[in-house]
Amino acid sequence: MSNKAVTDQEALHYHEFPQPGKISVEVTKRVDTQKDLSMAYTPGVAVPCLEIQKDPSTAYRYTAKRNLVAVISNGTAVLGLGNIGALASKPVMEGKGVLFKTFSGLDSFDIEVATEDIDEFCKAVELISPTFGGINLEDIKAPECFEIEKRLVEKLDIPVMHDDQHGTAVISTAAIMNACELSNKKIKDLKIVVIGAGAAAISCARLYKHIGVQNILMIDSKGVIDSSRDDLNEYKKEFAAPAPLTQAEAFRDADVAVGLSRPGTFSIEDILLMAKDPIIFTLANPTPEIMPDETKASRADAIVATGRSDFANQVNNVLGFPFIFRGAMDVGAKKINMEMKVAAACSLAELAKQEVPEYLHKVHNRELRYGKEYIIPSPFDKRLVVEVSSAVAAAAIESGSSDMKDFDIELYKKELSKKYSK
Repeated sequence: MSNKAVTDQEALHYHEFPQPGKISVEVTKRVDTQKDLSMAYTPGVAVPCLEIQKDPSTAYRYTAKRNLVAVISNGTAVLGLGNIGALASKPVMEGKGVLFKTFSGLDSFDIEVATEDIDEFCKAVELISPTFGGINLEDIKAPECFEIEKRLVEKLDIPVMHDDQHGTAVISTAAIMNACELSNKKIKDLKIVVIGAGAAAISCARLYKHIGVQNILMIDSKGVIDSSRDDLNEYKKEFAAPAPLTQAEAFRDADVAVGLSRPGTFSIEDILLMAKDPIIFTLANPTPEIMPDETKASRADAIVATGRSDFANQVNNVLGFPFIFRGAMDVGAKKINMEMKVAAACSLAELAKQEVPEYLHKVHNRELRYGKEYIIPSPFDKRLVVEVSSAVAAAAIESGSSDMKDFDIELYKKELSKKYSK
């Protein structure tokens, strides 16, 4: 079911024509008359300026702040390309802007910060933060990304999320929930092997642990992480096994394998050691650790997912970040907390079980139905912005991240559907 590959020349042509790049700035108010000009700029603009000076919260009423996300990177961990630098990361950051606008109606500016220094990076983001209603950190390498996100979450009073960490965690958690249901496994009984120990791997393991998984082993480039090693940072130590294990021992009778590394870090021999009805996610991009057809050929009983759009069960961050920020920003959340991420995962898992609209069968050129080949929703499901955003918004209020009063979730769903689900 693989789609036709995009050539390098096609990709370059797409990004250059009819004008360079993928985003632009649009004006929301007409300026056709002298009065329009007076309202848009001087003297009319002074009135909201003074209102915001008196009460900063009114910036959400009189400016674009309420609907504006910053997509910020220093280019140190871009896709599968590695540390290519801030400027070279710009096409990806513009791409995130396209996805924010297309899938959730959120506007964005991409900002590439030319420093690998944590203090400088955080200071730059802090200084520009008044402009925005949310901060989407992107493609920042581990372990620096953990400290950067932690500092900014503590310092700023708007939602901050490093999507490389939490997006993958939310989507893969939803996929694991449904895969467990289909294979009659219980979350609390799972043995999960996470291959990789970077930003996404650590955050995935944390979220799996939060929903009740008790047995998680992690493998980095030097082998299974265990407490006897003296080369572990504080983040890897969270998932250190009490005693040394071989990779084969880690995989033996494992229920779930989540690859967040690179091609070849685990093998068919490893997955043959796994328990009955294994759940195998090979999420390295653009080339998975093991191609899904190879996995299925060796384990016909497996439920398989990848990070690619040309195979079933794509663990795609676009299922998460547009709607997590939409819900968080619409209720004025101060943080994106664990409760909001779990709510997003549960909403995704539930949506996959619903009857699939006819238009999605046509988009994917195949019949879609909840089962081993469809454990998470299609990114093109127009219900995502309604269901996931509202679940996140409700969780923000219930958990205290938002102090909004008298929230009517059904009315909010209707508003989302009218504005964005088209």
